[in-house]
Amino acid sequence: MKRKTKLKRVKGLVVKNTGSWYTVRGDDGQYIECKIKGNFRLKEIKSTNPVAVGDHVVIEPNPEGTAFITAIEERKNYIVRRASNLSKQSHILAANLDQALLIVTVNYPITTTIFIDRFLATAEAYNIPVKLTFNKIDRYGPADAESMQKLMQLYTGIGYPCSALCAKNGEGMENLKEELKGKITLLSGHSGVGKSTLINRLAPGAGLRTGLISEYHNKGMHTTTFSEMIPLAQGGYLIDTPGIKGFGTFDMEDAEISHYFREIFAHSAGCRFGNCTHRHEPGCSVLKAVEEETISASRYKSYISILKDRGESKYREEY
Repeated sequence: MKRKTKLKRVKGLVVKNTGSWYTVRGDDGQYIECKIKGNFRLKEIKSTNPVAVGDHVVIEPNPEGTAFITAIEERKNYIVRRASNLSKQSHILAANLDQALLIVTVNYPITTTIFIDRFLATAEAYNIPVKLTFNKIDRYGPADAESMQKLMQLYTGIGYPCSALCAKNGEGMENLKEELKGKITLLSGHSGVGKSTLINRLAPGAGLRTGLISEYHNKGMHTTTFSEMIPLAQGGYLIDTPGIKGFGTFDMEDAEISHYFREIFAHSAGCRFGNCTHRHEPGCSVLKAVEEETISASRYKSYISILKDRGESKYREEY
């Protein structure tokens, strides 16, 4: 029986993940559909998706025109969240990022501060700069607009750049294009916040479907079902990921969590005890700052919610 010819291994970039298949753009510019080699999953990887969009990989083509991913090159960084169905596993959102753009809506649907803060804390843990973009400003009445301004003031004060726009009519888009130029940017946010509409404006050729809002629950309906790198005309890529209802933090020790809240970490230097948890200890500078409103009550609530997660076996989706 004639043996199949083994083709030469090549390097490439993972540009799309549909769950079972990965699209890899080879260094020669060709695109090839790949699967993970069988034993690849067994190498101490505790993730639902050991290979992520943005990974640089080594692939082994086969005569059928597809290939196996045999190795991942060292990552510059990556960002994970707790898998929604398996609390002891992580889900890698993307790898080798220059920044993340979190799309927020004050309403239609509501993005909670706990969700925002969990995303920010995780990005801090993995050294990924984050910008907050408030979308759907065309729909906001006076109360919503005031809420947005307060949130923008809060997060800008902590050191997270904020902007406001309307992806539907294009208001505020030019500034965003400049911020994305030449960079690999993860785009994230709840379902229904307008990520697909935003991408269709930034990369008209993407042709992404846009979804409706469930008016009864004021929550978004999923339209993206896979992760994908989308090239931008001005240079750089957007990494589009499925909209997420919740953001479970992963692989954080209790003592580390306060480090990922910038203002809490800064105030912790004044605590009486070096191992202060900022919950009940006497002489806690953080609790004093919360009482004096130097630290936002919502931020402190988010910090406590992550601490509580550590003692629970199930990931609570609605954050």
